[in-house]
Amino acid sequence: MEYKPRYSQPFTLEEARLLAVPIITEEISRLQNSLSHLQRTQEELKEALTTAPGDPDLTEALEENEVVIGSQNERITMLKIVLNEKGIRTSAHYDVQGSPRHQAHVDHIESEAQRDASAESHGRTTTSSPNSESRIDGDTEGVYL
Repeated sequence: MEYKPRYSQPFTLEEARLLAVPIITEEISRLQNSLSHLQRTQEELKEALTTAPGDPDLTEALEENEVVIGSQNERITMLKIVLNEKGIRTSAHYDVQGSPRHQAHVDHIESEAQRDASAESHGRTTTSSPNSESRIDGDTEGVYL
């Protein structure tokens, strides 16, 4: 499966595939903790902007954090794709709290990854197209966390 990140990332999907599952899950947890702090900071910055509208430093910090949040959400998505490819079903524990649009993108990518992983385990190859429909089957194989 090919995945093209929207943001600059410190690793590629191919490099992430080389990581062990414990490293991937630890990184997801670390990123989720970071996102939690960033989102709290964003709320504080927005509140500060109501008392100091137009403050260039606050505005810049808010905008920079939005990019970091997007990048970290995307990184979690990439790591979840790898977990799915390795047969690890992700659960609500690994969910990213993003916008509905981002979540729809994540759901689509994850369903393609599961379909591709399932096809490969059965000796079939698949190709993904942007308009292809994906469906998660009721496969019971895999490791549950």
